[in-house]
Amino acid sequence: MKYSSTRGSPQNISFEEAVITGLAPDGGLFVPDSVPSVDQSTLERWRELSFVEVATEVMALFVDEAEIPRTDLQRLCEASYGAQSRFRDARVAPVVAVRPAVFVMELFHGPTFAFKDVALQFLGNLFEYFLERKPEAARQSITVLGATSGDTGSAAIHGLKGKRNVEVFILHPLERLSLTQEKQMTTVLDANVHNVALRGTFDDCQNIVKECFGDAAFNRKHRLAAVNSINWARILAQIVYYFTSYFQWCALRAAAGRPVTFGKDTCVFAVPTGNFGDILAGYYAKRMGLPIHRLVVATNRNDILHRFFSAGDYSLAGGVVPTIAPSMDIQISSNFERYLFYLSGSDPVKLKSWMDAFKADGKLPVPAELAKRAQDDFASAAVSEEEILGTIAAAKADHDYLLCPHSATGMKASVDYVAATGGAHDVISLATAHIGKFADAVKEAVPGGITLPTQLAELHKLEARKDVLDATCAAVQQYVDAALPAHVA
Repeated sequence: MKYSSTRGSPQNISFEEAVITGLAPDGGLFVPDSVPSVDQSTLERWRELSFVEVATEVMALFVDEAEIPRTDLQRLCEASYGAQSRFRDARVAPVVAVRPAVFVMELFHGPTFAFKDVALQFLGNLFEYFLERKPEAARQSITVLGATSGDTGSAAIHGLKGKRNVEVFILHPLERLSLTQEKQMTTVLDANVHNVALRGTFDDCQNIVKECFGDAAFNRKHRLAAVNSINWARILAQIVYYFTSYFQWCALRAAAGRPVTFGKDTCVFAVPTGNFGDILAGYYAKRMGLPIHRLVVATNRNDILHRFFSAGDYSLAGGVVPTIAPSMDIQISSNFERYLFYLSGSDPVKLKSWMDAFKADGKLPVPAELAKRAQDDFASAAVSEEEILGTIAAAKADHDYLLCPHSATGMKASVDYVAATGGAHDVISLATAHIGKFADAVKEAVPGGITLPTQLAELHKLEARKDVLDATCAAVQQYVDAALPAHVA
């Protein structure tokens, strides 16, 4: 399997090159040159496997054995998700029945209590594997530069802290995260971890990361590597739990006396969506052959994706609005480019023209007939603050189940989808973070105390460290230049 940029250059590079490079030099994102197919017999074989085993099977389809031998890939998956990993549930992403026709995939059982752990525990081990297997004389360090709207930063830091030959710089928007999200990053004091708060929005942080990667001299000087979902390995790891959750859904239906035809009957996935990476993984799983009827994009008031999938309008409309679901407070969804690449007919020239036009005037010129085709792949919903709080309250009152604000966004979209379609398909709603990361918002919806996990409750007692900068590429580059000599030989 080889990888190419969505914008045309480079083409046919290795998996390792795609992972280490992160963002293509032409500003595009790497995609696999083909999407492998999974047939019924393969699904039957995988359905009884552990998460580690399914991860190994899925990833092996996208990684040539000549690059990572099968035994090494299995060891990487075992280290990331197995018995000695930092996941608190052996299923990694367990599925539970919450209400009629709606199931929840719980993605908050990793070390930082958010779905990003599934990808970033693997990516941290993968970076280390690629670096450590080089001869010592040829071994070089890398500088991981990432932006976070809340959860990527802590998951990346916990996946990379203390790793040899890796320096980590994470940019986050000042005073736009929950306190717990910030503390999960800033209380990690390892010498290779650098937390930077920028006076701006997440979009500012993300744009600066892209500028740094696009600066050939700076990129080369520091050997930049990406942890945001622009990195293909992030998407690859997330494809896995769509398969395992489908298998669990089939088993839960059978246990409830409502069996489905395995591999034939389809379900719907509703995904709280900001940067489009999580739901894109579901799109890849569907293209591979997983029986998915539809994917539902759930957004908050920052609804650019909902406007596209409902009305064909992908245009900037004012600034980012702060909400109680801050990880989704995004206007420019980086991973959306990968989907647009396929929507363009895998035409890098056409895709580049769209992206250039969007950069120039803030509006994506996708033809109406293609926007209509996108609606066949995705449904969508925009959920207000009041609806988020109401959904949290209703889930607790009616089903004794607590949701974080992001997960509540997915749940609201799920319930509405079931109502609108007459319950024709069950929906698996992705719960992307633990309630403890957004305790204040949950308490607003459900008065009274909530019990925080010990790891989160004790964060506020720990020493914290961060630096505050202006939201400019120059300020960030100067900071990285000044910080690295103290730690990198």
